[in-house]
Amino acid sequence: MATTMIIAEHGGPEMFKPEDREIGDPGAGEIRIRHEAAGLNFIDVYQRTGLYPMELPHALGMEAAGVVEAVGEGVTHLKEGDRAAYASAPPGAYCEARVMPAAQVCKLPDAISFEEGAAMMLKGLTVQYLFHRTTPISKGDTVLFHAAAGGVGLIACQWARDEGIRLIGTAGTDEKCRLAEEHGAETCINYRDEDWPARVRELTDGKGVHVVMDAVGKDTFEGSLNSLRPLGMMISFGNASGPVPPFNIAELGGKGSLKITRPTLFTHIADHATCQEMAGMLMSKVESGAVKIRIDQRFPLTDVAEAHRTLEARKTTGSTVLTM
Repeated sequence: MATTMIIAEHGGPEMFKPEDREIGDPGAGEIRIRHEAAGLNFIDVYQRTGLYPMELPHALGMEAAGVVEAVGEGVTHLKEGDRAAYASAPPGAYCEARVMPAAQVCKLPDAISFEEGAAMMLKGLTVQYLFHRTTPISKGDTVLFHAAAGGVGLIACQWARDEGIRLIGTAGTDEKCRLAEEHGAETCINYRDEDWPARVRELTDGKGVHVVMDAVGKDTFEGSLNSLRPLGMMISFGNASGPVPPFNIAELGGKGSLKITRPTLFTHIADHATCQEMAGMLMSKVESGAVKIRIDQRFPLTDVAEAHRTLEARKTTGSTVLTM
């Protein structure tokens, strides 16, 4: 038996209920993993509210770390007793243990703790595809990154610094801006106090940035487009403030032949070999110390509702984990 936090209908954080579930044995291509910690991400909020609809009742959670208890037929990259971590569909990481597909589960080096593993997989793999698999970004290029003091943002700040990329961040408080700068942002703009698109233009001598990485959505979309230089790339990869409203695609031409994409991590990691390669790069950066995983909030698994409330109120910095 394992405690699992489920929702039976879409709605607020109060929808979470604990349920004791039989776990069973893994089938072909599956593993059974006992979690030490699970990660918290905005995609969990989107699924809970119904922005990303799903069949209910269902457990939520897309990343976790723990110990492999059993492997099914055909699984060769993992064995019983391995330390492992993952970002993977289907949702279900908010639990003490589960049976799940093995392809996107990755071995976790001894040098990386279970909490770090649970906090870094979805966020770190997201940063990997943003910098390496979405549009060419070269040393010396300038990137604008929103929510730079969040879990993804702090990894992105360090990643950019390690690769010689100039990162301008935004955040909602002076404290969060200082945190982003401590982790590698050249400058971080408090978007509540400044006209941040104008400030971005000022910081780039009027040219604009090469790439915008925007997981905020509705509140920052127009300003993000206005922060790009001609031929720049807008990567819209989240909706923390709400979905981006419809817009006239001709605006991209008028603003300088801009490009725009709306990627998701799970497209990038769908192929087993690609996922393992991406995870290898992420883990190498963490093992080397180039990227440190900052965990600023911890909640017991059964307090996941409070964790969601804190995340939605934008009261978090760095990563948040649920402990078993």
